[in-house]
Amino acid sequence: MQKAYRLRRRGQFRYVYRKGKTAGQSCLTLSYVKAGRLQAGFSVSKKVGGAVVRNRVKRRMREYFRLQIPQLKGGYYVFSARLPAAQADYHLLAKEMEKLIRRMQLYKEQA
Repeated sequence: MQKAYRLRRRGQFRYVYRKGKTAGQSCLTLSYVKAGRLQAGFSVSKKVGGAVVRNRVKRRMREYFRLQIPQLKGGYYVFSARLPAAQADYHLLAKEMEKLIRRMQLYKEQA
């Protein structure tokens, strides 16, 4: 995923958590704030596992999000992993991310 699409600063994450709408699944939660440009951040707690596990979960989430960028509405997205994400494979994480995005109606309208 290109750097232009990433949320990186603590203040950006805090803004999304405070002002955004949130939805959750068993492995993930999604917080979203409507904005002009599309950016995403990925958060994995140390409770999920060691650095290797946390980075693996983040890589999987980033890759699915990268593939969905052309179909998504603009805004700030923050995906937070829960404990079961450590054992989840790519397909399960992708399915949960898709469910969250659909539930919050964040796909662009198909014409």
